[in-house]
Amino acid sequence: QVQLVESGGGLVQAGGSARVSCAASGTNVRAMAWYRQAPGKQREFVARISITGVTSVANDLRGRFAIARDNAANTVHLQMNNLKPEDTAVYYCNTYPPNFHSWGQGTQVTVSS
Repeated sequence: QVQLVESGGGLVQAGGSARVSCAASGTNVRAMAWYRQAPGKQREFVARISITGVTSVANDLRGRFAIARDNAANTVHLQMNNLKPEDTAVYYCNTYPPNFHSWGQGTQVTVSS
């Protein structure tokens, strides 16, 4: 069973940056992704990264968000720059495609205007 623990969220001013991290255990290296869920909205895809490091970012976040991984440490990171209030959400990591049973608690990122 994959276990995922997100960390690094917090309160950020608009235009600022934040980095969230995900520690994975109970799994071999897999394609991983970040997702987010804003208040009152459905969870949405943010970015993914393959085992070999090939990345893909949601179209509307491209240029501001970047995903990276450290296979040796089994961690995945999401760097978020030029944050906007609409980026406020709980950020989750999971495999790609997501494993229904592996959703963690997520980490809250709040962007103030």
